[in-house]
Amino acid sequence: MTATIELLTTGSRSATFSVDAGRYFFERDATFAWEVRDADGGLVAEETTRRVVSSVNGLEPGSLYSLQIGDARLEFTTRNETALIDIRDFGASTGSSDNAEAIESAIAALPIGGTLKIPAGRWLSGPVFLKSSMTLLIEEGGELAATSEREDFPIIPARHPDGRVLGTWEGVAEACYAGLINAIDCRNLSITGAGIIDGGGDRGDWWSWPKETRQGARRARTVFLSGCEDVTLSGLTIRNSPSWTIHPVLCRRVLAVGLKIYNHPDSPNTDGFNPESCADVRLVGLHISVGDDCIAIKAGKRSPRGGPDLPTERVSISNCFMERGHGAVVIGSEMSAGVRDITIRNCHFRGTDRGLRIKTRRGRGGMVSDIRIADSLMEEVATPVAVNSFYFCDADGRSDYVQSRAPLPVSIETPSIRSISIENVTVSGARTAAAVFYGLPEAAIHDITFENYSVSFAPEAEAEVPEMACRLSPLRHAGIIAENTTFSRLVRLSPPSIHPAQD
Repeated sequence: MTATIELLTTGSRSATFSVDAGRYFFERDATFAWEVRDADGGLVAEETTRRVVSSVNGLEPGSLYSLQIGDARLEFTTRNETALIDIRDFGASTGSSDNAEAIESAIAALPIGGTLKIPAGRWLSGPVFLKSSMTLLIEEGGELAATSEREDFPIIPARHPDGRVLGTWEGVAEACYAGLINAIDCRNLSITGAGIIDGGGDRGDWWSWPKETRQGARRARTVFLSGCEDVTLSGLTIRNSPSWTIHPVLCRRVLAVGLKIYNHPDSPNTDGFNPESCADVRLVGLHISVGDDCIAIKAGKRSPRGGPDLPTERVSISNCFMERGHGAVVIGSEMSAGVRDITIRNCHFRGTDRGLRIKTRRGRGGMVSDIRIADSLMEEVATPVAVNSFYFCDADGRSDYVQSRAPLPVSIETPSIRSISIENVTVSGARTAAAVFYGLPEAAIHDITFENYSVSFAPEAEAEVPEMACRLSPLRHAGIIAENTTFSRLVRLSPPSIHPAQD
C-alpha cells in the first residue's frame, strides 16, 4: 500500500511530516524508511523509524526538496530566510553562567524573517523574549538551559499597561516569573530544531512552592506565549519545567508537531501543553510524559481579579503518545469562558490516571461542548473517561455549595457540559470503571455518545475513588457510572452496563 504523506510544516531549515497518520497512533506497526533529496538528487537526510511524525533538519532556505517513502513522493520548498545569526557572534559562550544578554542582543539585531541559531553545546541562560517574524533554531546537540538563580528572573505583570491580561496562573490574571522562552504579542514565530530546551525545574527551588508565590509572583513556565498569532513549535525536546511546560494564552493559530515533552514524575503541576483561551490549535505527534496532566485545555476562571476571558475552541490533537501523568487530555478545571470543538484522534494513552477528563464545579460557569475522541487506544489508564461537575478545587471545594447533590438555582456560576462523543476507542488494563459521569442535578450532562467502545480491566486492580469529588464510592471493574447524565447513542459497548452513581 502506498504511504500517505502530509507535510505538517516547513521552515527555512527544517520540515516536519506525517506518514499514514489516519491508519496508526503515534507509531506504526513496523519500521519504515524515508529519505530527503535536494533538487539535484543528492541525499540530504534519511531515517528508519516507526514514528508517524518525523522532522528533517539541516536544510537550506528557499530550496526544493523531495521526500521519498517507498512509492510515495512529496516535493516541498523551504521558506526563504533574510539572515542567519549565531548567538556566538554576540558573545554567547558555553562557559558563561548566563547567556541571556548575548541572546537578547542577537534577537535585537535579527531582521524580519531571520533565523537565530543556537548551535551544539549547552548554553545557560536566563529568560529571553522573542519577537515577531523570526525563527529560533536549536540545532541537534544544542541545549538552551535555564539558570538556577530565580532572583534574576524578570517578573511578568498580571496585565499590560492598557489593562489587557498578560500574566496568568490557573485561569486568573496574576504576576508570574518569566519562562526561559517568552513571546508576547508576537506574530509569525517559529521555534524549531532537533535540540533541547531545559526549563531548569530541578535547579533552584521551583518545585518546593507549587501553589505559593515568591516576590509576589507565581512559578515560571518553560515556554510562555501570550497574545501571539501564527506560532509553530516543531521537532524539539522540551523538559524539566518549573511548572506548566508550554503555555499559550490568548493565542491564535498555534501548531505544535513532533515535540518531546518530558518532566520528572514527581514534579508538581508540570503539565505538558496547556492552551488557554486559544483558538485554532493543532497538536500532532507529541510524546508527553510529565508530572501532571499531559495536555490540559483551559479557558480562564471566574475571579474578582479577572483573567483570560475568551473561549478555547477548535483544538485538534492527533497521533500523540501520552504516558504517565494524572490525565492524558484534560479539559478544565479553568473553563469559565467556555471550551468547545475539541477533537482527539489516533492517540495512544498509557499509564495515566485518567484518559479523557473533564472537570469543573459550581462557581465556574461556562460551557464545555462538542468534545470528540475517536480511533484511539488507552492502556493501563485507571479511569478511561471521567466527567466531573463536583471537582473539589479551591479553598471552598469541599463546601456544601460545591458538593451538594441537591439541585441549586441555576445562575451564571453554573457550569454546563454537553455533546461528548467516544468512538472506536479500545481500553485495556482499566481499574475503576469504563467511564464515570457526575453531573449537577440542576445542570445534567447532555448528549453523550458511545460507539464501538471496548474496555478490559486489570485483574489485580483494587477499588479506588475514580474522581476528585466528595461522596464518591470506590470502584473496581465497574461499567459506565452515570449521575445526572443523558445518553443519545450507545452502540457496541463492552462492558455494556450503565449504572447510576451512588453516594
